[in-house]
Amino acid sequence: MYYSDEIVEEVRTRNDIVEVVSGYVRMQKRGGRYWGLCPFHNEKSPSFSVNGDMQVYHCFGCGAGGNVYTFVMNYENYTFPEAIRMLAERAGVALPQEDDSPEARSRENRRARLLEVNKVAAKFFYYQLRNPHGEIGYQYLRKRELSDETMHKFGLGYAGKNAGNLVQYLREKGFEDKLIQEAGLATHSEKYGLNSQFWNRVMFPIQDINNRVIGFGGRVMGEGEPKYLNSPETPVFDKRRNLYGLNYARRARSGNIILCEGYMDVISMHQAGFTQAVASLGTAFTAEQAVLLRRYTDTVLLAYDSDGAGVKAALRAIGILREAGLTGKVINMQPYKDPDEFMKSLGKDSFEERIRQAENSFFFEVRILQTQFNMEDPEEKTKFHREIAKKLCEFSEEVERDNYLQAVAEKYFIGIENLRRLVTRYAASTGVAKPLERPKSGIQQKKDPEGSAKQSQRLLITWLSNEPQLYEKIKKYISPEDFTVELYRKVAERLFSELERGQGNPAGIISMFEDGEDQREAAALFSALLPQFDKLQEREKAFHEILLAVKKNSYQYHLSHLGAEVSALARAVEGKKALEELAGTHISLD
Repeated sequence: MYYSDEIVEEVRTRNDIVEVVSGYVRMQKRGGRYWGLCPFHNEKSPSFSVNGDMQVYHCFGCGAGGNVYTFVMNYENYTFPEAIRMLAERAGVALPQEDDSPEARSRENRRARLLEVNKVAAKFFYYQLRNPHGEIGYQYLRKRELSDETMHKFGLGYAGKNAGNLVQYLREKGFEDKLIQEAGLATHSEKYGLNSQFWNRVMFPIQDINNRVIGFGGRVMGEGEPKYLNSPETPVFDKRRNLYGLNYARRARSGNIILCEGYMDVISMHQAGFTQAVASLGTAFTAEQAVLLRRYTDTVLLAYDSDGAGVKAALRAIGILREAGLTGKVINMQPYKDPDEFMKSLGKDSFEERIRQAENSFFFEVRILQTQFNMEDPEEKTKFHREIAKKLCEFSEEVERDNYLQAVAEKYFIGIENLRRLVTRYAASTGVAKPLERPKSGIQQKKDPEGSAKQSQRLLITWLSNEPQLYEKIKKYISPEDFTVELYRKVAERLFSELERGQGNPAGIISMFEDGEDQREAAALFSALLPQFDKLQEREKAFHEILLAVKKNSYQYHLSHLGAEVSALARAVEGKKALEELAGTHISLD
């Protein structure tokens, strides 16, 4: 949802960053700042500082920085709208509704009622497990070596053998039959009326990232079928866009997320201390779930079953993770079937070692592929090498492809040039990837002009935010239109406008952006460290070179986008004059 600048700024100013951060990090005041151990990387000496005057934070160790929004987003793994809602509730600020029409209110009220009936049902199952009627469920979980603390954390429950008890309880709590059905908690038949499909089962409440119960999974006691039964999809429960345990895993800060197949795997892992474990919801891993994981990590460790079905599922998941831009690795569960069995048999330390030894997903794919060929047969072996070449062509980035080519050639004792020719031939004939182009000896690659342009624009914004008095000296030559990167231009427009009024509010500028990635990139502009110089002349020269680089890039950019407009040509001419004047001007940093 979009929130107005006024609302965003009000919520930010009502939440003092020192108070908010102190709720997560132990801070001590030294000089004009507060210092503590950075929550975003491991360190022994405090390098994480919070500036109460500017309402920003910065870590001199890892470079993390931003305002109160970006802190909450990074710590809680929230999106920008989620951070606004959390901080608004903390400060008692009422946020506007997205749509105030009767239809929208009715829809939102319906969603709220569905969440409420799920919450009440979860409480019903929770207490059923802990009374005499739930002894069978409780003993099952104890045999699975779950502690009472773990059962409580995950809200585990039991659905008794009477399928009508849940419906009767929910009716007594004021929920109508239509809502109970819509929530997926019961079905209606002509013979039995309204009854819950969840009976004689241990119950696993499924929560979204905001800890709201959105559905249930149930494991039958005894030999009944199906063994596991999940809630159907509802307006609040989308199996493809949620993951079991993610409400806890997103706070784990382990640097990775472990993807399992089942609820018990996740629970066992969390009990052992691996709180980054999650599982898909009774379905195969989906592209939507991969996108969801990308908000919280860039590395996913697959802890799937070690049987044939688990291997097949892992191969499918690897492809989905790769498409989402995530690094996938595979944890070896053998000789045990799944993480739950592994943990009970070998324990935490052994599993940590397996994590350290997690196999690169590409080599996992190649290893499984090898089992399909008789490596004693030269023809079969050649086919295997051809299949490797095909897989190498899946890497669109040439550097990455060449790195894997060298590694796989060494691992499988294949002549590297022979394999390279196979890859080149396959790539050229199918168009799957561009042939590898090896640079000729003695010829250096050209510098990236676009990267240099972005760097100079970043540095100029950082310099002006650190030394706002310089704005008066350079405003004659530089304007927001000189920033050719869209996000930088938006930042410059706001920053220059504030500097013109003698103000400067980096924390407020960061809040302009709703998208989390945009917020982090904007925050980086104000958190970057400027180059250090021993002499004033060196600083002045560096600053002047940055100004010239920004202006020159701007002139070339706008010249290439002239079109046929006379006014555009006039702007280009003015830009040329300003560039020439700037080149011969000395700007003092005194």
